[in-house]
Amino acid sequence: MYESFLIKDIKKFFTMKYMKLGTKPDTFYTEEAVRSVLSDVPADLIIHVNNTKYQLHKFPLLLKCGLLQRLCSDDDGVDGVDAAPVPVALHDIPGGEEAFELCAKFCYGISINIGAGNFVAAALAARFLRMTEAVAKGNLVAKLDSFFDSCILQGWKDPIAALTAAWRISGWSESRIVQPCVDAIVEKILTPPSKVTWSYTYTRPGYAKKAHQSVPKDWWTEDVSELDIDVFRSLLSTVRAARLLPPPLIGEALHVYACKHLPDPLNHAAAAATANGQSSELETAAAKQRRVLETIVTMIPGDAGAVTGRFLLRLLRVASYVGASPSTRAQLVRQAGAQLDEARAVDLLVPMPSSSDPPAYDVGAAEAVLEHFLALFQRPAPPDERRRMSAAMEKVARTFDEYLRAVALHADFPVGKFVDLAECLPDIARNDHDGLYHAIDTYLKEHPELSKADKKRLCRMIDCRKLSPDVRAQAISNDRMPLRTIVQLLFVEQERAMGGGGASGSNSAVAPDAIAMLAARKEKEDEPPAPAADHKSDVHRPRGDHGERARADGAAMTRSLSASTTKTAGAAAPRTAESRGSRMRNKGKVLDEAGDGLVGILLVAALFILLIADGAAALFLLYRPQAPAIAMMAVQLPSFASCNGTVSDFAVTSSAASSSPVQTITVPASAGPSPAAVGAVALQQEQPQQQQQQVAAPPVMEVDSPVTGDEEDGGGFV
Repeated sequence: MYESFLIKDIKKFFTMKYMKLGTKPDTFYTEEAVRSVLSDVPADLIIHVNNTKYQLHKFPLLLKCGLLQRLCSDDDGVDGVDAAPVPVALHDIPGGEEAFELCAKFCYGISINIGAGNFVAAALAARFLRMTEAVAKGNLVAKLDSFFDSCILQGWKDPIAALTAAWRISGWSESRIVQPCVDAIVEKILTPPSKVTWSYTYTRPGYAKKAHQSVPKDWWTEDVSELDIDVFRSLLSTVRAARLLPPPLIGEALHVYACKHLPDPLNHAAAAATANGQSSELETAAAKQRRVLETIVTMIPGDAGAVTGRFLLRLLRVASYVGASPSTRAQLVRQAGAQLDEARAVDLLVPMPSSSDPPAYDVGAAEAVLEHFLALFQRPAPPDERRRMSAAMEKVARTFDEYLRAVALHADFPVGKFVDLAECLPDIARNDHDGLYHAIDTYLKEHPELSKADKKRLCRMIDCRKLSPDVRAQAISNDRMPLRTIVQLLFVEQERAMGGGGASGSNSAVAPDAIAMLAARKEKEDEPPAPAADHKSDVHRPRGDHGERARADGAAMTRSLSASTTKTAGAAAPRTAESRGSRMRNKGKVLDEAGDGLVGILLVAALFILLIADGAAALFLLYRPQAPAIAMMAVQLPSFASCNGTVSDFAVTSSAASSSPVQTITVPASAGPSPAAVGAVALQQEQPQQQQQQVAAPPVMEVDSPVTGDEEDGGGFV
């Protein structure tokens, strides 16, 4: 009469089940920190549960509770006289005050609702109070067992909630609840998705907006992520042992669990909020996160593609943040290195555990991941695997250049570490240097205090030939680039134009602008010109006021230009690959020898453009103070009189040391249909007084002499 058994299963497949017991209204109330039940009969039983005091009655409680019967058997009234209320302490009852009050209300016949959330506490407290069938028929333990078997184990979310509560209260000790729940969950996970009819949680972005006709294969991953890590590991191990689910599905379950229980160090707001807590709380949270991380790492399947590279790098960030063991970090580095081509630049950012804003990044972790990827790339592999690795290398190169651009934003990042990090990637990995240029340009922009030597050290890594036309044009007009790099870019730009057979007018607008920009930069510089490169040269280069000398010779060049065109029979012999390589090395040597002053470089570039526009090779001799150096350059550089892409060599004869008053250059013309014919240029010397002031030119150096890469700026054209 004190209870009524009623199981309500409304919307069976959409809501969790619950059981309603009793019909009386709730008459429990609290007065002066004492819980009592509204009744005309005075209380004769006082029960203490932790910090709560209950004033109740023996009659309904002793009828259902075998433990209270034994504790109160010696305290009955004597000679019909009512005794004082009997005090009983139940501080060790499972579930605490909430569980005891459920059992007490059941004894009074008050209506209570039992669900998966409070079932475990009620069941453990009922067994503790010995509310079994041996004490009274239809007692609480029997009703709870029936509800557990017929309702909780038959649902999906119900056993998960019961398992969570059981683990929180008693751990693995209550095997009568834990193991049946685990078995029920595993059975439903292994059910084919087409047969899933129960409710589940699935909150992937964009999933709810689509009309889905079938259940996703990973429908179960979000619900099981609510479990404790030890229960989750036991559950997932049982699922893997069945060998019915593919490894990527196991990896997805690990990914969902990690996203729910592990912080992302890149989320600075969350990190700042965490830092405001107490140190003891931070240590407790870090220890729990470290345990979760290390457990997840041990459960990652070894099959290829089981987890993504981005997920592995996220775990590596968390490992650095929570201070995981070296073995855990080493395993993550190996696995992330094997799938580095799947990552993005932001995935490689590993913040230091105690970093400021903006955060400092652990570049050692990214470097270790890259080294492992390169080690795999160098291993022998079949052709198909080699092609796949080559495509992966291209992706990694682009990603790593973007990563360099990200770390370059940090103001305290040293230039030496940046260079070492950029050089970790071999030259063969970069098909183009656009990303590297942008990374270096970002570093120069964020570190304007760099010295010229550091700027040269950075820009020396850029191969001007591997820049796209748009990026090359941008670099030429970039005032953060060293002057030497810009001159190299100009040489490459002109060589590209020549190789494409384009008209000289197509570049006539770009090159003068670049020269004007270089001249403007030279006027702003307060430092003296850099000393000449430390290598020997047979060409005498007169020093002095190069600016005035260039302006005077430019005017004289306009006044005294005379050229006659003659067509020479025969075709120039084609150049070999060795000859072309020798010419390019000699270009770098000429640049070094003209490096005493920027004006000399500007003059060389200006004459270079004039040669393309007019096809008059004799213009080199018009600059008398540097005639030998320019004559040598005319020997080294290809003839630009031909428009069909063929190149002929200049034959140079210098008579400056002889008594003859005339200097002559003979230029054999190309066999191609060149509109400008190359002839002989005869220039009369100036007045005798000026002739005596001229410095005799030494013999022209051999043009095919190799250039070593040991100079400071080292042959940047090759």
